[in-house]
Amino acid sequence: MKTILGKKVGMTQIFSEMGAAIPVTVIEAGPAVVTQIKTVETDGYNAVQIGFEDAKEQRLNKPAKGHFAKWQAPLKKHLTEIRLADDESYEAGQVITVADFEEGIKLDITGTSKGKGTQGNIKRHGHHRGPMTHGSKHKRLPGGLAAGTYPSRVFKGNEAPGRMGRETITVQNVELVKVIADRNVMLVKGAVPGRKGGLLRIQYAIKGQDK
Repeated sequence: MKTILGKKVGMTQIFSEMGAAIPVTVIEAGPAVVTQIKTVETDGYNAVQIGFEDAKEQRLNKPAKGHFAKWQAPLKKHLTEIRLADDESYEAGQVITVADFEEGIKLDITGTSKGKGTQGNIKRHGHHRGPMTHGSKHKRLPGGLAAGTYPSRVFKGNEAPGRMGRETITVQNVELVKVIADRNVMLVKGAVPGRKGGLLRIQYAIKGQDK
């Protein structure tokens, strides 16, 4: 399962050979370095850990420095783990770049959505508002939550006001439109989660690949 870490740069558009405008998200992806190898014998499963974006030595604590020193890997700011299939193999220090990804392939992209703070039930869940005229005192309020006598309580799981956004979201089957290897950039069709500069995990789609 090919995986790489990257940063969201922003959105733009490119044009196909037929002249159609294609909205794309620009992602600065990699290079990522293998910083640890896990095996069934040592950890109970096969996986590799990859790191993205160089980190300053004074920003890391001793355990983190020791981890990178053990695997003779450069200091990295962001780490993630990739589960491996039986026929996959990586080496410590191996570099993963956007050149390893094929144009036209489908991707699953995971990011953290924009945080919107505490919001009401209308914006957060799309509830309808009350009447705005004729002396109505019920405009954007949540309304009744439960009966009084029975059950005499509010059930858990009701859609209510609260924190909105800043959640881990994965968009599936996003098409990789173009790879610019010399700039470590990939262009994917459509939008991806998160703000500009947000960290993204990009991997081959688990389902939906063209056979």
